[in-house]
Amino acid sequence: MTDIYSLLGVLTSIELKDVLDILIVSVIVYFLLKFLAGTRGWQILIGLLFLLSVWLLAKILNLNTLEWIFENLWSIGIFALFVIFQPELRRGLAKLGEKGIFRFFSSTNKKIIDDVIRACLFMAERKIGSLIVFERNVDLTNYIEGQVKLDSEVSSELLITIFTPQTPLHDGAVIIKEGKIAYARAFLPLTLSSDIPQNVGTRHRAGIGISEETDAVALVVSEERGEISICVDGKIYKGLDILGLRKKLYKLLGVEKPTTFEILRKKLRREKNEVKKAS
Repeated sequence: MTDIYSLLGVLTSIELKDVLDILIVSVIVYFLLKFLAGTRGWQILIGLLFLLSVWLLAKILNLNTLEWIFENLWSIGIFALFVIFQPELRRGLAKLGEKGIFRFFSSTNKKIIDDVIRACLFMAERKIGSLIVFERNVDLTNYIEGQVKLDSEVSSELLITIFTPQTPLHDGAVIIKEGKIAYARAFLPLTLSSDIPQNVGTRHRAGIGISEETDAVALVVSEERGEISICVDGKIYKGLDILGLRKKLYKLLGVEKPTTFEILRKKLRREKNEVKKAS
C-alpha cells in the first residue's frame, strides 16, 4: 500500500510544465531518430548506444578500470561527435533554417518540372547520362565548382542539348534556381557513404552527395541502364515510372495539386473550344 500511495503522490505532484517538458523532449528524440534513420549517423548512434550500455554495466558491477576508461573517453567523445556527425548536423541546421519552403514553385511552374521530366525521359530512352539539380532553400553556390553561368529559361530542348555527349557543357550537373537554368557543368561533392551500392556511378554519388549537404533535389539519368533516379535527403529513389516521377517531384518541389474547381474550369474550357472547332 505504501508503494501505491507513493506512486499516487508522484502523479499528483506532476504539473503542466512537467508534461510539456516530457512532450518536447519526446518530440526532439523522435525527430532526431527519424532524421538519422537510414544514414551513416544511424549506425554510429547504435555503436554509441552499445558503448553507453557497456559503461552503465561497468558502473553497476563496479568494474573500476573499465569505468575509468569510459569516463575519460566521454570528455574527448563530445568533440569527436561534432566531427563525426558534421554532415548530418549541417544538413539538420539547414533544415531548421528553412522558411517559406519552395516558394518559387507555384502551380504555374508545373511546366518547368514537366519540361525536365520530358527531357529526362528522352535521354533515358537513348541512355544519355545527365544530372539535374533543383535548388530549394539552401544556396548551392558554396557547394559547386567549375560551373558555367547560363541564366536561361528551362526547356526540354535546351537540357537535351546540354547533356548531349561531346558538347562543351555535357559533363557535370545543371542547376535549376528560381525557375531558370542558373548553371551548367557544375561539379558537386561526392557522397562518402559506405551504404551506396558498388554499381552506382559518379553521377549518382554526386546527386546523393549534394542532397546530403543541402536540401536540394537531384534528378539522375543513368547512361548504363537508362534509369531515372531521384536523390533527396541523402537517399536515392530508383525505378520510378513517369507517373511516380512526376508525383514525387511535384511533392518535393511544392507544386500544389489542382483543386476540383480548377479541374472543372479546364474541362469546361476544353469543351467550349471543341464546340467552337465543330461549328
